Formats: sequence, structure tokens, C-alpha cells
Amino acid sequence: MIALQSGKTPLYEQIYLAIKRDIEDGKISFGEKLPSTRLLAANLNVSRFTVDIAYEQLVSEGYIQAKAGSGFFVCDLSNLFSGIADCGGSCVPEVVHDSQAPRAHIDFSPFAVDPIHFPYNTWKKRNREVMDKTADLLVAREAMGDRGLRETLSAYLYHARGVHCTPDQILVGAGNEYLLLLLVQILGGCCSVVMEDPTYVQAYEVFRHAGCQVRVGAMDEDGLICSELADNPENVVYVMPSHQFPMGTIMPLGRRQELLDWAEGAEGRYIIEDDHDSEFRYVGMPIPSLQSRDQKDCVIYLGTFSKSISPALRMSYMVLPGHLSERFYRQFDFYTSTVATGQQLVVRAFMESGDFERHLNRMRRVYKAKHDFLLKELKKRSWVRKIRGENAGLHLVVEVDCGYSEAELLELALERGVRVYGMSSYRIGIAAQEEPVTLLLGFGGLTEGELLEGLAVLDELLSA
Repeated sequence: MIALQSGKTPLYEQIYLAIKRDIEDGKISFGEKLPSTRLLAANLNVSRFTVDIAYEQLVSEGYIQAKAGSGFFVCDLSNLFSGIADCGGSCVPEVVHDSQAPRAHIDFSPFAVDPIHFPYNTWKKRNREVMDKTADLLVAREAMGDRGLRETLSAYLYHARGVHCTPDQILVGAGNEYLLLLLVQILGGCCSVVMEDPTYVQAYEVFRHAGCQVRVGAMDEDGLICSELADNPENVVYVMPSHQFPMGTIMPLGRRQELLDWAEGAEGRYIIEDDHDSEFRYVGMPIPSLQSRDQKDCVIYLGTFSKSISPALRMSYMVLPGHLSERFYRQFDFYTSTVATGQQLVVRAFMESGDFERHLNRMRRVYKAKHDFLLKELKKRSWVRKIRGENAGLHLVVEVDCGYSEAELLELALERGVRVYGMSSYRIGIAAQEEPVTLLLGFGGLTEGELLEGLAVLDELLSA
């Protein structure tokens, strides 16, 4: 029984939220079969398409799974709170989950995207077009990925990010982690890597488990301090110059040139440029990629569709310097593409039709409105000491006046149904003892009402 109401909230979102809430509350248990879309649509007196959209969102978020010929079943969420799913690894504090553990009603995840404004009808249309061309689905793709998609990506990256590359330099893979793991092999094995701190913990874990030596590089307000690289033996630097995660730092032109000078100063040095959310900048012109200034083929560009389309798509791409792409073709083309052919063809059609550009333009407006709303509300709060990382991306970094430790604040908020994320979860070095409690407040997956609801809980905890 789902009580649907008329109003601003779309019917599919009401269905999605009701089922999601029942799963989280344990009212619908692991392994339980949901009603068919036809049956639920008939019971609720809505169109089957409305239920389809709600189920698709639940599938994409991992609450339910579709079993061919059988229907939809609830997934095992027993490890949902064993860590931060999008940022896993030993650096993330473990939260033990049991049947009495509190559930998060508001989640300020910095990785969440807006589920309401996705062009579901357009996406279904492109899927149908691809399915109609059944012969294309049965053709094995190159190890680097579908040729047509790589051609489309090559043109898009040049116009949107200034990246200079041919389709033969682009490698499509199932997520950044896979591509980085493959990159370590292409570079010859156990690399010595410098990373910023805090950083994208998944990349750190990939390097660490691949046997690479990882050193924390010192940072200031402009990003990685390049002067410290000269006297150290590392041959790879991993940076996010256009919008550093999680700090939101934008590396200025002078610092970028210092980094390029270091890479060009010796044979075998490389810069991995992770450009994961460069599409969303709300003030000024887009910042050109570091790769666009590379004159010596030493920048490896890494991008993803996880923010621009959906993290559920699990599709990323890597632009290799020419000599590294040749090495891949010589030594590693026995690998099979890790992204399903159908998915690659759908994304290709989505981009070639202009739907992708229209979607990005729309989402920039949506996310800018959420960004501006959250920023305005935070500036009203007396417990906010400093806000960083504004004007780009899908989260804000907020230093707070707090009588609790970071762990205590996160736990108290979660007991009240609000999940927030602390900066310590993204550190790979040792934080300074006097470091203030700093939160990452993601706004991409929340409505303005949910943002206010979450802030009200923080008001209760931090204004006392």
C-alpha cells in the first residue's frame, strides 16, 4: 500500500521513496519479491511507465535487482553501513550495522546525483534504438572499447576540455578503479606515486593494492606543492587540478606549469589528471584540462560518466599518451572490454544525438540552484567557520565550530537520520591534531526541502 498524493512530487518519486523507505526500515526484507510493474501500476492506478521509472531508480541505487524471467527482488543491504560505499578502503572508518542501527533518511553524499531530472524517456528511447540493431550487439568490440564511442569521445573532449587525442588513445573501462589498475600494468608494474592529501581514497587503495609505493605530497591553497617533487624518486603524480576532491581546490596556471615542467624534466615521469566532475562549474568559463597544455606526452587524462550521467553506469575513460596507447596495443590488447557493448552503444547514441549536451546544460542549472541554496543557508549558520570548494562540483566543504569529535558528530547525526561525511575519511596521511571538524555536504541527490531538513539536525547538534 502506497498512499499517493497530488502535488509537486512526481508519482514515480513517491513510489520510489516509499519502497526505499520500507526496505531501509526492514518492512521489505532481503530476497523478498516485489510486485510486478504491471500489477503495482494497476493497484495504484498509475501508468506502468511510472512504476518502471521508480523501479529503475531502485535498481540503479542497489536496493533491488532484476532477475530475468522472475521479477524484482530486494538486495542484501546488511553491509550498507560497513563503510562509505563510494569511497571504500581501509582509510574509511567502519560503522557496524545491526538490526537496531539507525537509518539515514537524509544523505549528504558527495557522490550522489539528482534522480529526478534525469531524462528517463530519452534514455529509454536510445536503449530501444540500440536494441533494434541486434546485429550490433553481437559484434565483439575492441579491447579499447567501441570505436564509434571513442571517436565521439575524442571530439567531445576536445571541444569541452581542450583534450588533444585520437580515438586510438582512448581506453573505455568499467570505472576509474579498473582503468587505474590497468594503467599500473601499462606503466610496467609497481609505480612510485605522489598523491594529494586528502584525496580520492579509491585511487589510493588501487595503487596500494597493486604494490605501488605511495607518498603523500604537501598541499597549500593552490594544491600540490610541486617544488617538493624535484628531490624525490617518484615517477607518477596523481592530481585533480580542475576541482580537487574533496577540497575543491582549483590549481592555478602557474602551479600547473610547474607540474608539467617536473614531468618533462626526466624520462618516464607521468601526471595522472583525474577530471571526474569538471562538467559542473557555476561561475566563469570552464577551466581547460592540464592535458591541453601537455607538449611532451606525459599527461594521462582520466574521466568518467558517474557525475554527468550516473554512477550506476560504471563507465569511465582514459586518454593515454601516444606511446602508451601503442604499448597497450602491443602488450595488452588480449584484454576484453569491461563495459557491455549495449551500454557503450547507448552512451554513444546519447552523445551523438545531442541528448548528452542538453542533459548537461539542464543539470548545470539544477545543480547551480542547489549549490546556491545550500551556500546561502550555510552562511546563515553561526556554527559555520569556513566554506570551501564552492562554485563547482556537487559538494561543499564546511569547517564547523563543534564541541564533538568528528566521529561523535557523524554518529549523533546518523542517530537522527542524517548521514554526513567527515574529512578524515579521505585522508591517507596523518591529520594535524588541531584540525577543525570539517564536513563534506553533498547536494546533488537532495531536494531543497531535504537540504533544510538535514541542516536542521545539524543546527540542533551544533547550535546547542
